[in-house]
Formats: sequence, structure tokens, C-alpha cells
Amino acid sequence: MKYLLAFFIFAFNNASAQTKDMMIRISEIEIDTNYLKEYNAILQEESRASVQLEAGVIAIYPLYQKENPTQIRILEIYANRKAYEAHLKTPHFQKYKTSTLKMVKSLKLLDMDNIDSPTMVEIFRKMKQ
Repeated sequence: MKYLLAFFIFAFNNASAQTKDMMIRISEIEIDTNYLKEYNAILQEESRASVQLEAGVIAIYPLYQKENPTQIRILEIYANRKAYEAHLKTPHFQKYKTSTLKMVKSLKLLDMDNIDSPTMVEIFRKMKQ
């Protein structure tokens, strides 16, 4: 979490220039119950590697629904489209993708856009304090 916070703060220090080109996505994933523990371990490894190793990855933040842990959501924020495309070619993403194919029951990718960039910046400034 400490590393994620550092990346968020770094990424949003000059938000007006950076948020304009950002690529934001929410991945909605349903996992087969039989593979949930294994999937979560692989996803955690991939998300950490992405944030730590890729300058263009601002956040890959996995979440699950408390009432239904097989429902995974991932908030993905990339500096730009080029960073996203580079991410798809990394060894850690390729390992995640190929090793979890049989585990995923459904996948929906939702491209998003932010509504209030200045407030987003303030959220991460508050976290720094």
C-alpha cells in the first residue's frame, strides 16, 4: 500500500497536464469459485509488479465485493494509452493473462474518464499528509 500511495502522489503532482492523457479503466471480472484463492495470489503479484516496475502504470488496484468475493473489480490508471499498450506486453502481465484464463468466468472492460481532476489531485495530497 505504501508503494501504491507513493505512485499516486508522484503521478498526480502535476495533474492538469497528466490527467488529460490518462487512460482509466475498470475491469469487472467473475472468477470460478474453485480458483479464487489461486487467482487472487496471481492478481496480487501482477498488480504489484505493474505498479513497481512500470513508470506509466499509475494504479492497478484490485478489489472484491465483500458479499461475493468471486466478483473482482480492478481500477486501472495509466499515464496514457501508450503506457497501457506497453503494460500488455510485459512478462508479468502475460503470465497473469495466460495463467488465469481457465479461472475467469467473465470479463468486462469499462473505459472511464474522470469528472473532476482537481479534486482527484486533492484526494492524493490528503493521503500524503
